[in-house]
Amino acid sequence: MKNNGAPVTAKQRFVILDFLRGIALLGIVLANFPEFALYTFQKDQVVESMPTADIDYVVKFFQYTFIDGKFYTLFSLLFGIGFSIIISKMAEKGNKFFYRRMIFLFLTGLFHLLFLWAGDILVLYALLGLLLPLFRKVSNKNLLIYSGILLLFPIVIDTLIVLSGYHLAAPAINTSIYFQQRVGITDDNFGIWLLEAETYLDVLKFNLQGSFIRIQEFIEGNRIFKVLGLFLFGLYIGRNRIYADLEGNLSLLKNIRFYGFLIAFPLSVLYAWNAVHGRPFGMILSAVLYAVSVFPLSLAYISALCLWYLKNKEHFLLTVLAAPGRMALTNYIGQSVFGMFIFYGIGLRLGATLGLIYVEIIAIGVFFIQIVYSYIWLRYFRYGPLEWVWRMLTYGKWLKILKQD
Repeated sequence: MKNNGAPVTAKQRFVILDFLRGIALLGIVLANFPEFALYTFQKDQVVESMPTADIDYVVKFFQYTFIDGKFYTLFSLLFGIGFSIIISKMAEKGNKFFYRRMIFLFLTGLFHLLFLWAGDILVLYALLGLLLPLFRKVSNKNLLIYSGILLLFPIVIDTLIVLSGYHLAAPAINTSIYFQQRVGITDDNFGIWLLEAETYLDVLKFNLQGSFIRIQEFIEGNRIFKVLGLFLFGLYIGRNRIYADLEGNLSLLKNIRFYGFLIAFPLSVLYAWNAVHGRPFGMILSAVLYAVSVFPLSLAYISALCLWYLKNKEHFLLTVLAAPGRMALTNYIGQSVFGMFIFYGIGLRLGATLGLIYVEIIAIGVFFIQIVYSYIWLRYFRYGPLEWVWRMLTYGKWLKILKQD
């Protein structure tokens, strides 16, 4: 049955996708809050002098093994699946429908990047999303081939950088340094600038230079190739509606879970050891380790969660974790608001003072709050607040938000 380009209704939603988005949001807040807490920016001697230094080392190792890269991978795959659903409506609504949605996602990400947190990923998602209509008529086989090439291409890029000595991110680095010099951000005060921020203007100054550091991170981490590769893989999953027929793909899910954990887990431990010790394996081998550990382990996570879902469709955890997943955009932005309020100088000023273990406990607490208010909100409203606005801007019409309307 066609829905004539209307937004997906509650009855049409696939709980597994919302459940996975909820899990992704938990992983993202655990990955991002060390930066919000300014822990990431502290010099080694400061981190080593903290009373929680020993347990923080264990937590950091755990982070690199089980969290780092894995949940942005899941988030990116889910975006790719979502894009496949949107692209399928282009025949009914026309190309303007898709591009309008991407433009408003870009503007949301740009606002997030400049006014809330310089670690935004939505801008990149929107820009790469604009490329996906080019792959509408690509065969399933070629989608998988292109996805694999893009996910492995960073190894080639890093090899060329090592051999040539050319720094691709130099323009972004120089621009960030320029803005740092303009506002007085130095190596000495970088880690405490946001803690000492007395006004919101100070946060904006930091975010301005931080936005170019973010570009540097995208370039040095080859994030463009990785995200586009994940989008194409998600597009493949969405086009073939694998998420809608998990029972029919039971054998595939079990194989991915088994071989994913068997192969990727020990490699992830090695990847974590390399990361926490300053990457002694070098740039090229580190890129190889990332590719063969992060992506396969992420797929193992997804398969394991899908298999658990098939056996526990009435479990209360599905409802609990699907609620924040239904409001993924609102909660992703909301995590930044929480981070600013808890850790920055314009809020509770807890940044740069807490060990990693406490930061992660706070992150879990924030996610728990998001579960509660998401569940309560969705009892009365059809969409999350930002999802509602995004849909109205996309469809160009007023949409009812109250359930009783």
